[in-house]
Amino acid sequence: MDYQSLDGRWHMRPTDSFHEGVYSPDPAAWAEQELPAHWQQHPLFEQYVGRMVYRRQFQLDRRFRISPGTQAAPRRVWLRLDGVFYFSRPWLNGRDLGLHEGYFIPQEHEVGELLREDNELIVEIECPDEHSKTDKRLITGVFSHWDCIDPQTNPGGIWRPVSLISTGPTRIKQLLLDTGSLDEAEAQVRFRATFDAAQAGLVRLRWTITPKNFAGAIQIHTQELGLQTGLREYSGTFGVRDPQLWWTHDLGQPNCYTIRLELLQGGEVSDTHQTTYGIRRFELRNWLPHLNGVRFLIKGNNYAPGDTRIASMTAQRCERDLELARACHMNLLRVHAHIDTPALYEAANLAGMLLWQDFPLQWLYGQAVLPEAERQARQMVRLLYNHPAIVIWCMHNEAHFTADTKDERAITKARQYATSLGWNWNREVLDTRLKRAAEQEDRSRPVVRSSGEYAIPGVRAGTDTHFYHGWYTVYGKLRQWEGVAKRFPANLRFVTEFGAQSFPNLESCVKFMDGEIDTIDWQHLGERHQFQGDMLAHWIDWRAARSLPELIDQTQRYQSELNRFYIDRLRHRKYRPTGGIVPFMFHDPNPAVQWSIVDYWRVPKASYQAMRLAFSPQYAYTILEAERFSVKTPVDLPVYLVNDAQQPAPVRIVARLLDPQGRDVARSEREA
Repeated sequence: MDYQSLDGRWHMRPTDSFHEGVYSPDPAAWAEQELPAHWQQHPLFEQYVGRMVYRRQFQLDRRFRISPGTQAAPRRVWLRLDGVFYFSRPWLNGRDLGLHEGYFIPQEHEVGELLREDNELIVEIECPDEHSKTDKRLITGVFSHWDCIDPQTNPGGIWRPVSLISTGPTRIKQLLLDTGSLDEAEAQVRFRATFDAAQAGLVRLRWTITPKNFAGAIQIHTQELGLQTGLREYSGTFGVRDPQLWWTHDLGQPNCYTIRLELLQGGEVSDTHQTTYGIRRFELRNWLPHLNGVRFLIKGNNYAPGDTRIASMTAQRCERDLELARACHMNLLRVHAHIDTPALYEAANLAGMLLWQDFPLQWLYGQAVLPEAERQARQMVRLLYNHPAIVIWCMHNEAHFTADTKDERAITKARQYATSLGWNWNREVLDTRLKRAAEQEDRSRPVVRSSGEYAIPGVRAGTDTHFYHGWYTVYGKLRQWEGVAKRFPANLRFVTEFGAQSFPNLESCVKFMDGEIDTIDWQHLGERHQFQGDMLAHWIDWRAARSLPELIDQTQRYQSELNRFYIDRLRHRKYRPTGGIVPFMFHDPNPAVQWSIVDYWRVPKASYQAMRLAFSPQYAYTILEAERFSVKTPVDLPVYLVNDAQQPAPVRIVARLLDPQGRDVARSEREA
């Protein structure tokens, strides 16, 4: 297989209407941009929304050329675009290659007969804004509608590589792997391989299984297969001797293999396909997670796009995020309502970090989205299928009425309650169909219909849940959560959102706001940097802060206390019934004041350190029945211990109650 990259400097121009791949070659009509990128990263188009045309002239690499009259084996050449936001139509040397929809789905076109020594590739792209936020059509998730991204951001552009690929008569289009029977001696790996064959005949499959991040022997297997012409899927199995299991970093080692498939036809390698794979089994038993048969508690966070400009996320930036999450004792990240860059999934595989993968649906959609959503849901599952880190698919985030989370009108609250607790088409029809589609593609992972679906006795079983007591008034005060927890304990099985906003540290704040509190543009901070000042005012008197450092400390302290309130009470209910604790959220995808514990520049807040403590494997805590107590009233202060490790941990506990002067009122010491 030969490869020619078409990344690099492209020409680009905005347009009101497309012209079937025919555009003036006048250089003055075109700007230039290094791709992959988003068009808003270009200084001329920072606020642009709509249609854009990209143009690339290139010479065909000598490896792709076959001289007339030579007896070389038949070669096929494919044009591959790995990711384009959102609608795209490529034209190669004037030939229409067809309309494509879907920002994360690669597209591949056979173009051997169209190529010349000098070539022109035109890509017409449309990525519109969706003005109706409760009747959406684009499957872009948080990139089109979210309260954690600058609303003036548009993701349009060629955000992933473009290349030419040369193969023999048969192309390996896709390879899906999952673990079948498993014991200490051998694991049986099932495969589903999709081949595009130009000619029928007997071919040989050569599997090479190489330990990727641990020491071990390389294993090679060969199989023979009779191919028919056209695009077809074939299935089978192969064995892996002495299998080393994939574990999360807190349970063991994330042992990964590199599995390489070579397809030999007529004694020549026609095509190869390589993937990272981990041998493991994951189950949710009544929402209690089990990895390789071991029950454990999930402690994680919601992962926004690594950057609003997701094309800029490098492998190094992804690896840094995983390091921060591991250091905070997290074992899962929820990829929140988007498909991220491939580097994130590879980093998670090697870091031993579980991923809950959302399909890119966020809040409400119109009924016209259903056929395309079903198609793209299947594509998502197949695209990400082999990653051992991914253990859960979720088809929709919060399938209820939300247009603007800052809107606190009574009518808005009523509509949110109605669509959350009653019947709505998005959840009962759209998400049910998408769940069925994902389950048909992948029988090895649990599929969640929609995130934030409450269990209502006698009505529905519910899924994972979101709680914003102490932030959104539609939920109520923080202490009111305890009443909900007692009356509806099923809603504590797996909690995937709770939190409060806070300001980043001072050195980060002054990068996007004034350092003097009296001259901060609060309206701009709310419109472009996600600050919900009116919401925060319900809980703390932040407007009385005398300086920006005081405001930072005040908001980070409130965020820390709120997060710990939830975490303590959910860890107290570990396995009774809680199986997962996933606050909202890990980092900022752009400079912001929001729910993150790590800011855009990856500087941890005080709330990161507080969560690191609250997620410690061995953890001591108390739960107070109230925030205030009357003078001379006896108060019981229980000290609880929890150990999330899979082995005993000897500890010494010192519990102290201090008066306002810092003197001991009560003290207790013990070993456990």
